[in-house]
Amino acid sequence: MKNKFIELRQFLKKTDFDRGIKLGIAIAIPFAILYFLGYTVFAPAIAVGVLLNSSGDIPGSKKRKINAILISIALTTVITATILFLKPFLPFLLFALVLISFLVSIIAVYGFRASLVSFSGLLAMVISFAVQKETTQDIFIQVAFTAIGGFWYLIVSLIIQQLAPKREQNQLLADTLSLLGSYLKLRAKLLTKKTKRDIIFKEKLALQIQINEKHEVLREILLTARKRSGRNRFEEKQLLILVSTIKIFELIEAEHLDYNLIDEIFGDRKNYLEASKNLNKIMGNHLILLSDLLLQNKKIPNKEPLLIALSKANDSILNYIDTFKLPEAREGALILKNLYDYQEQLLQEIRTIRRLMANVHDASKISLKREDSSQFLTLQEYRWNVLTQNLSLNSKMFRHSLRFTIAILFTYLLGFTFEIQNAYWIMLTVVVIMRPNYGLTKERSKDRVIGTFIGALIAVCIVLLTQNEIVYGVLAFISLILSFSLIQQNYKSAAVFVTISIIFLYSLINPNAFEVIQYRILDTVIGAIIALVANYLILPTWEADNLRQVLLNAVQMNKKYLLATQVLYEDATAQKFSYNLARKEDFLAVSNLNASFQRLTQDPKSKQKEYQLIYEIVTINQTMISAIAAIGNFIINHKTTPASEDFKKLINKIYENLQLSADILENNQIDEDAYTAKNENARDNLFDTYKKLSNLRDENIKKGNTKLDTETLHQLQEAYLISNHLNWLKSLSKSLQKAIERYNSIVLE
Repeated sequence: MKNKFIELRQFLKKTDFDRGIKLGIAIAIPFAILYFLGYTVFAPAIAVGVLLNSSGDIPGSKKRKINAILISIALTTVITATILFLKPFLPFLLFALVLISFLVSIIAVYGFRASLVSFSGLLAMVISFAVQKETTQDIFIQVAFTAIGGFWYLIVSLIIQQLAPKREQNQLLADTLSLLGSYLKLRAKLLTKKTKRDIIFKEKLALQIQINEKHEVLREILLTARKRSGRNRFEEKQLLILVSTIKIFELIEAEHLDYNLIDEIFGDRKNYLEASKNLNKIMGNHLILLSDLLLQNKKIPNKEPLLIALSKANDSILNYIDTFKLPEAREGALILKNLYDYQEQLLQEIRTIRRLMANVHDASKISLKREDSSQFLTLQEYRWNVLTQNLSLNSKMFRHSLRFTIAILFTYLLGFTFEIQNAYWIMLTVVVIMRPNYGLTKERSKDRVIGTFIGALIAVCIVLLTQNEIVYGVLAFISLILSFSLIQQNYKSAAVFVTISIIFLYSLINPNAFEVIQYRILDTVIGAIIALVANYLILPTWEADNLRQVLLNAVQMNKKYLLATQVLYEDATAQKFSYNLARKEDFLAVSNLNASFQRLTQDPKSKQKEYQLIYEIVTINQTMISAIAAIGNFIINHKTTPASEDFKKLINKIYENLQLSADILENNQIDEDAYTAKNENARDNLFDTYKKLSNLRDENIKKGNTKLDTETLHQLQEAYLISNHLNWLKSLSKSLQKAIERYNSIVLE
């Protein structure tokens, strides 16, 4: 019960709830003013305008938010007027219905924010069927007040943002810290949970996708604001926290170890990994605590548990060496030491965030030039050719738009033919539920139907208790706020409150509440069935058939990241900007691949072609980016020796394997003679470097020189990590090439 109360308290403090309150304010104030003036007849149109144009109000740059709402107002106004004027003329109405459904739905090719504007337009089309206006004057008044509602919502949104400018960014940063904390704790399990690694890996993919999404939105907000208005203390502080979260994410990725090697070396000695595992958990919990503090004025938690856990991790290395003695203990000790170094760097970034949150003035400044910062923004293309390139059956969005148009037309004709009361409710369900991929449509259909049944049951209980219209109105208003607050994080719960709100709103018009409930349930079920069947039968899009381009991009970005790491190793004094940019692009590309795989798991089992093979490809890509990040992180944080020719040979071979994988995916003519990178003995030569250092260390120990200086330790770590990780990358790149060859041959069958 206590946990439920804590969750409720946290929800009430989130910006999702703020968004619901913002919507409530935007609806309530015009209603109150018009009520006192005696013009309540115009209030519903303003409320509709508020509802229609609130969709584009999502986290992001202020300019894009304003543009999205303004475009939404223009679109919803034109669509509302078109439908209302054409209602008496069935042939023209059907033509408009088809045209609007297709053109507005395909707007989503321009990205997530555009998809929300598209949703507003489609919602306006459906709601227009519920509006009964006969004369030209009445139609113009309805359209005008709907537009006023949209402009009013924009004003309310900007005023609230001005009053609480920090809240949205703080919420995003808090969410990011919480996700990173959960991710770090999940990675801790991988050290010792040998039998559950596949399950943990799939959970890890979902968290990676969410973290990357948060980072992208934060980059858009903070870097855009910095370009527009320069520095201020608050935005600089937030930007520094963002930079630390990005570093933490990279460090967690770089901490990815060769778990087969871990199992081989530690075997029944995994108790020596417990201290490192526990440190990860404590740091993860600390990040979650810090995420709460970003939204609350509480004292920064004590750092002592972190320092104690770090000390125990270091003691574990010494205990391991004392127990198994050198040279037998060296390989395991180096793994523990490399892991300890990652965790020490993680702790340093966590302490940086602590200082920033405590408003301690840090000497470090963000030195990123304005012209450079724009390259870290993932800009959405809004050119005309983005749309024209999608006007073919090869486009996922084109197929979705055709499918959606057919479903909407069928739904309208079904209601028209059988004279279904409030048939637009069925159309509304199709608009809300139907998505480009089958899996998400199925999930939303299930949540919508279950939520509708629960909401209807709650409404029945309330109707049996009271028939007071004031109670109905208050409950409808509160439910509306809660539904919009929950719609992004819990669609099923949102559906419950949407149902309650709609039932009580219609009960104010139709005194027979039970009839309203009955039709609401029936129409929702019919709409869900239509959306689901349409997604399955009409130009279906299965993720397994659309994986090639996403996979190709991931391979290309792995190549770019690999070469950037090579440049950094060959010249550690070089500008790290190119490396950081390549890292960001690779992380996003692999995140997109992970997201594609997640969607594939939602498709019907019969459509998940070569599931295990695709899972293997995703796993290899994920492991490769972690191995590259491990090398890059070591180079950045340690003084390294000059890059050897053997290092360059192995890098070239890994690059060739990746290039061959890319050529296979692009169906290029493969010329085996073109792939001639020589790497004979390169791996052995690199490992010999480690062996020589190791043997030299053994000789010093025999002579009584047991003290290990920092330079020798770093050289041992470098030789061991570089030789093992490059050999690992070579093996992974070859496995990826073979897996892609199998994938390509199956797809082309």
